[in-house]
Amino acid sequence: MTADTAPWRSALADADMVWQRIPTTWYEGPFLGNGGLGSGIYAEPAEPADPANADRPIRRLRFNVQHSEVQDHRPRFGTLWGLARLPIGHFTLTTAGDITALDWRLDLWNAELTGTVTTTAGILRLRALVHAERDVLTVRLTPGRGESAATWTWTAAEAISPRVHSPRPRPTGYTGNDPAVLDGDQSFAVTAHARGASVQHLLAGGGHTTAWRQTVAADGTATLAVGLAHAFPGDAHPAAAAALVEAEAEAEADADTAAHRAWWHAFYPKSFLSVPDARLQAFYWIQLYKTASATRRDRPVMATCGPWLEPTPWPATWWNLNVQLEYWLIQGSNHIDQLDSLTRALAEHADRLGDALAPAYRADGAGLPRTTDIHLAGGGPTDGTDPGHGVGVPGEADPTPEIGNLAWALHNVWLTYRHTMDEALLRDTVFPLLRRCVAYYLRFLAAGPDGFLHLPLTYSPEYGTATDVNYDLALIRWGCATLLDAARVLGVDDPSAAAWEDTLKRLTPYPVDGTGLMIGAGTPLATSHRHYSHLLMIFPLHLMTWEQPEHRALIERSLAHWVGFTGALQGYTFTGAASIAAGMGDGDRAQGYLEQLLAEFIKPNTMYQESGPVIETPLSAVRSLQDMVCQSWGGVLRLFPAVPSAWDDVRLQDFRTEGAFLLAAERRAGRTAWMRIRSEAGAPCVLRSDLGAAVEVRDADGRTVPHETLDNGDLRLHLAAGEEALVHPAGTPRPSTALGPVAPGAPAARWGLPA
Repeated sequence: MTADTAPWRSALADADMVWQRIPTTWYEGPFLGNGGLGSGIYAEPAEPADPANADRPIRRLRFNVQHSEVQDHRPRFGTLWGLARLPIGHFTLTTAGDITALDWRLDLWNAELTGTVTTTAGILRLRALVHAERDVLTVRLTPGRGESAATWTWTAAEAISPRVHSPRPRPTGYTGNDPAVLDGDQSFAVTAHARGASVQHLLAGGGHTTAWRQTVAADGTATLAVGLAHAFPGDAHPAAAAALVEAEAEAEADADTAAHRAWWHAFYPKSFLSVPDARLQAFYWIQLYKTASATRRDRPVMATCGPWLEPTPWPATWWNLNVQLEYWLIQGSNHIDQLDSLTRALAEHADRLGDALAPAYRADGAGLPRTTDIHLAGGGPTDGTDPGHGVGVPGEADPTPEIGNLAWALHNVWLTYRHTMDEALLRDTVFPLLRRCVAYYLRFLAAGPDGFLHLPLTYSPEYGTATDVNYDLALIRWGCATLLDAARVLGVDDPSAAAWEDTLKRLTPYPVDGTGLMIGAGTPLATSHRHYSHLLMIFPLHLMTWEQPEHRALIERSLAHWVGFTGALQGYTFTGAASIAAGMGDGDRAQGYLEQLLAEFIKPNTMYQESGPVIETPLSAVRSLQDMVCQSWGGVLRLFPAVPSAWDDVRLQDFRTEGAFLLAAERRAGRTAWMRIRSEAGAPCVLRSDLGAAVEVRDADGRTVPHETLDNGDLRLHLAAGEEALVHPAGTPRPSTALGPVAPGAPAARWGLPA
């Protein structure tokens, strides 16, 4: 163990998931991925699937083969049918004897599944991984003598929208694609050399191929390499898949594994966070692993179940909450460079973001429908089987005028800008797209008798339509203010600036009643509501904050009414509530919401379910945890702003903040011991902590860094790009900044299925 990676190896070893019971569903099993290829592993479902089979002997383990880029290409049938992600297939490992025991470990540091399968006939030793940089699944098996008769079998899935498994009706004329063409060995012993392919041609052209090859070493270890390639509209996928597995078979196994591990070993040390809640601590690291398995900067925006496609009503990318929540963890954890496929996709597909609007508004407007494919395209109008295929027109109820999806997604991109201070991103992506998005809103604002600008009928996600919807009013305010600030930074004299300023002055106040913030004018929150669309101005936009005393009562009342109205609350209700509580400085309350989330909604392998597999909620819980230890909105870096009273010790390193700062700090015995901040862009630096005014502020060479204490106790540092400062109590020795996991407050069961 080298010194530079020791903290990560230790923290990740503590977070490894284990299986000592057999996983039987997507929500229980290990998962592997590289942002494209994904594999979920669990027992082959019983046929038929009924309780009578619950105690059946298990001999079959499924290794799914799915891919985030494999989709249909028939837009006339709508996004959820004609552009849906398509299932590919799976390998089934059939053991010679009944499985009596598992001992599996998902080694997060190496991104490998290792362990044994014990049966009534013998033992199989297993190691599986999806290569970090190539679309290849590798499963190495060493069978004991009694399990030499174990076999692999390939089953191709029907290339049809997974929505077919829900009760939703198919569009008129819609059928699945033709069956895959199978070649070579479809079933073979784990002790035999084998090769084969499953070629799926699509009715719209193009397709995908799964190719495999098994080789057997002299010691009896069999290596199954499974490669996946796709193409549209061409047919190069069979040759590309074959080339993948041939290269894998010919590669030096140790060097190949080393290259895979090198990617992951460079990924984790980009940042470090340790808290004394052992179960939450492990959950945090698993979500970083999950995100890097589900997307990469050059891969598609995450769909609702990532690359691990299952039968689901949600076989596409959802933009009215899911995408936004999926990406919030990347900024603070300092993984923008590797994982920000959202920013890349919006920039790459910017030209088609007007297509979702009615033709009359496309010239200067832009929007995102509720659902799109991986290229941000929505299907055309259908017979009603595909809701959300386009952006409606404010004031018209059909299609639903859900206007804010693009604005909210651009807030994620703006967060990436603020955390990197990359003016090219502001100039080329945020400013032009947000300008078009706000222009569409402004077309429909009209002055009322009260002199305020009002918004006609729009849709508050997950609740319903109303005028002056708070969700949209918040996004309009944020959008106009951001455009004005961006124009100033970029030196742009924009002709629309006067309209943005006028909108900020005259936009109607947020509708409020005795229970707090309403859905919209005349529409209170009258039924349980899982979505915090009506609270967006509190979080994540931070337009209405606890630091504004005039808003405290309203924030408290709104949060209490929302989460107290039970019946429809779901997992992401509690991640949103936790971040709002963290913004209130209430760490105990935030922790309570996260504890409720983990106890009631998160599955054994940290996945999540709402009518089908979805992944946004666990990922958004990381943002909630981040908000408890560091917040950086509004030009102020708040260190340990909402740490629970039971957390005496917290450590973080290279936590990325707005202003492009990298922050390291340690909390010891309930107080901040030190903090170190490095500036990447030379942006203004204001720090808020419990260190007080009597501090030493020195650079790496021990020289005093210019600084002053503001009237409210905040510390302002003067750091140029590339400079750093270490801050600690005056009169104390320069502290050691070496990091390692903090001691857990209590032991916690591992995630997975421990004994």
